[in-house]
Amino acid sequence: MQSMEFKSEVRDGMQIDWDVPIEMNDGIVLRADIFRPVGSGKHPVLMTYGPYAKGVAFQEGYKTAWEIMCRENPDAVSGTSNKYQNWEVVDPEKWVPHGYVCIRVDSRGAGRSPGYLCHNNDREQKDYHDCIEWAAIQNWSNGKVGLNGISYFAANQWRAAATQPPHLAAICVWEGWHDNYRDGNRQGGILSTFRKNWQDMQVKTVQHGVGERGFTNPNTGELACGPATLSPEELVKNRENMAEQLAARKLDQPYYRERSADLSRVKVPLLSAGNWGGHGLHARGNFEGFVGAASTQKWLEVHGGSHWAPFYTDYGVNMQRKFFDHFLKGEDSGWDKEPKVRLQVRHIGEKFVERHESEWPLARTQWTKFYFDPEGMRLSTQPLSKPTSITYEPMGQGLTFKSEPLLTATEITGPSAIKLTLASETVDADIFAVLRVFDPQGVEVIFQGALDPHSPIGQGWLRASQRKLDVARTLPYRPFHAHDETQLLSPGVPVDLDVEVWPTCVVVPVGYSIAVSILGRDYEWEGPAATLSNMKNPMKGCGPFVHDDETDRPPAIFSGKVTLHLGKGDAGSILLPIIPAK
Repeated sequence: MQSMEFKSEVRDGMQIDWDVPIEMNDGIVLRADIFRPVGSGKHPVLMTYGPYAKGVAFQEGYKTAWEIMCRENPDAVSGTSNKYQNWEVVDPEKWVPHGYVCIRVDSRGAGRSPGYLCHNNDREQKDYHDCIEWAAIQNWSNGKVGLNGISYFAANQWRAAATQPPHLAAICVWEGWHDNYRDGNRQGGILSTFRKNWQDMQVKTVQHGVGERGFTNPNTGELACGPATLSPEELVKNRENMAEQLAARKLDQPYYRERSADLSRVKVPLLSAGNWGGHGLHARGNFEGFVGAASTQKWLEVHGGSHWAPFYTDYGVNMQRKFFDHFLKGEDSGWDKEPKVRLQVRHIGEKFVERHESEWPLARTQWTKFYFDPEGMRLSTQPLSKPTSITYEPMGQGLTFKSEPLLTATEITGPSAIKLTLASETVDADIFAVLRVFDPQGVEVIFQGALDPHSPIGQGWLRASQRKLDVARTLPYRPFHAHDETQLLSPGVPVDLDVEVWPTCVVVPVGYSIAVSILGRDYEWEGPAATLSNMKNPMKGCGPFVHDDETDRPPAIFSGKVTLHLGKGDAGSILLPIIPAK
């Protein structure tokens, strides 16, 4: 029998309930930490539910990320003791004084919550739904629950909202994917090894039962992943091997659909906050989620900077509070006057200028075609005068087509789409499309990605054998692939491809050039790799979102030479979102 007792104390001006039990309908008892105002009042709830162990201090579990945030965003760690900081969730010291209850639930099988650890499935969505409804009827709750948090704590908001809990009042999805196949694991049909490394580095380390081999909660002295310490064999039995499951499922199917959100059922007020540098995981989810959600009250915000810090800054917290004050407290916070779309428009040197818009993509976008011209390897606004072809080694440097130096400053904001006609020496080919910027001296300008400080401006992916489009969902500027069948190539026979390039934003100055690279492997920046303590691989331009699984990409198939056939119609072109000044 699991103990239903918990400890409650007043600390730092908050009533804190540690390890509160929340029983699920199958008898499993999840554990939550609850930070609330002292006294008997009723308050709105902000909840997170996830696998990173609520008892692990941000400073200890994510040391380098914490150090970077302290150095680059001092306001994120100001006005708080930082004693209750936890990875990717709200700091209660910035919310409880404003009349909020903050709840952190360890998801099933993680941290202090027992059970079988399996991410994003129906069981997890049922658990989250029931935790929301449990919180709404507690004597300290006003009956309105909001969801807030980054990454895992953002992505699962789409799915929780789709279960339509009656007391869910609003969600703030801060950098969160929604499509388990296209955003989360198989960009363009190509398996990302991020999830395998993520489970090794960030989940197994805080699985329930790690116990004495894991972290200790600095505020309670309790084992963050206890109280029991299980054997390694017991831990393996208690979790899904996610890497095996993903590798075994090359096409979109019920496994991925179960772990994705049905956006037609997301009807609560929502704020979708994306990161221009979130290529490879979250960015697509924030844009597609905003556009596709059925909610009549929805807002999009897009920023730059790191994946974690902007959420904790004064800018981030003030915006979140204004949103939740309106929907959870019913206050006249001014949120009803907020623009539907708030963009931090990126300029060279990681400078951002806020601009307000009314829709996404922007209605005034001048969709402009640029053509790949092998003569001088140019990116040209003029179609080729006659058809031609060019061959490349996919595991080499690929092909880079670069524009002439720009005569006027040019803003690119939105999604892009590439049309290719290609033939492979083998029965398949992977396309890695990279949108790049070069300075007047021909040196590539790199940007702060969500995790990698040396990222290109945009990326897209497609496996040639999964080129089939879902015609009903495809737009001229955003192809949508069905990923429901494999159509192998006949060696040497050309096929037509439409490659989705995820949304981005940059103002390219006069004298700089725009470029598109077509590769058969992940982009790599030429400078030194960057590292984060919670990431397994050194980051070389794509962060941890790389595609290097040889079982998914056997060299015998994906190293074969590829030929691009250019100049026939739009074959060999990119449709870019050029934004004129207002």
